[in-house]
Amino acid sequence: MNQGVYPLTASMVNQINRLDQISNNLANADTFGFKQEGTSETTFNWYLKRAQDEGKNPFVESITINNIPKIDTRYTDPLMGPMKMTGNPLDFALNAPDTFFKIQNENGDIVYTRDGSFKNLDGFLVDGNGNNVLNADNEAIVVEDGFELQIGVAKTSFKNLEKVGDNTYKALVIDDVENFENNDNKILSGTVEQSNVNRVSTMVELIDAHRRFDQSQRAIKTIDELNAGLIEKIGGNTR
Repeated sequence: MNQGVYPLTASMVNQINRLDQISNNLANADTFGFKQEGTSETTFNWYLKRAQDEGKNPFVESITINNIPKIDTRYTDPLMGPMKMTGNPLDFALNAPDTFFKIQNENGDIVYTRDGSFKNLDGFLVDGNGNNVLNADNEAIVVEDGFELQIGVAKTSFKNLEKVGDNTYKALVIDDVENFENNDNKILSGTVEQSNVNRVSTMVELIDAHRRFDQSQRAIKTIDELNAGLIEKIGGNTR
């Protein structure tokens, strides 16, 4: 197979992954507290060089020909979304970009979210999926008239979080999560944080990913046609 086909095929795979990620961002443009995700790309040679820096000896042939592009990392954009006042006493927003509400999911694990659009379910404060919102002591919060809701707040970097479920994250290193004893000056009530997805720029990214995929596809088709012509010419000369 022509060596040019490999990096072009890898580029198509990367653009398919980009399309999935960008489409997911667009689908959550109206999801409270949602943080858009992105990808970065490099070549396989970058990994070979890193292996060399670590004292390993990759084949020279690999370093010479292996310029195949590869998705390097996926990351979450920590930029805060716009605040929207709702007046709903069970809506809350966090006023710092690295703080989170604590939720107990269906498996009993503590996960974290920026979505503070909560509800009253059978006397308990829950998120949109019916999971209990936790207080500072990691206990389910009871909703009672006349009582101030003491919602638990935790602080950590997005680099310490992995996306799980619907708009929630789990901590990679639990020791790097700081739990506050109270939520004073950390929460805005009657307010929700909107998604940080910019529809216009995201649509531009979507179009760009489509174009890059199409360009690689057309390049592969051109290579295939050139190869077919060459084979036909060589075959004709051998008669």
